[in-house]
Amino acid sequence: MTESQNLSFGDYLRELRKEKGLSQKELAERVDIDFTYLSKIETAKASPPAEDTIRKLADVLRADADKLILLAGKVPKDLGEVVTGSRAVPILLRAMRDKEFTEEELEACLRQLRKKAPEKK
Repeated sequence: MTESQNLSFGDYLRELRKEKGLSQKELAERVDIDFTYLSKIETAKASPPAEDTIRKLADVLRADADKLILLAGKVPKDLGEVVTGSRAVPILLRAMRDKEFTEEELEACLRQLRKKAPEKK
C-alpha cells in the first residue's frame, strides 16, 4: 500500500477497500451509507464523513481509526476533549509546533512519557 501521508482521505480509503477485496457497494452496505456517497468520498467530490462513520469504516476495513480521522482533517473527539479540558495542553501543542518537532522527535517524546507512567486503560 502507498504511504498514507501522501494520499488524500478518499484515495487512502479506496486503497484500504480494494486491499480488503470489497466493492464500494459492499463496504457502503456494511457501514450503512449510500454507495454513491462512498464513491463521492473516494473521488473527493464529497467531504470526508463524520467521525462516527469514519470509525465504522475503520472497523470494517480493520484500519487505524485515528489515522483515517486525521487524514479527513478532523481531530478525534476524545482528543478535542483533552485539549479543551486543560489550559496547559494547547500551550504544549503550540510549543511543539513552534519548535518544529519532527515525527521522530515526537515519537521519542512519546517513548519517554510511556517510561515515566503506565498508560491508563
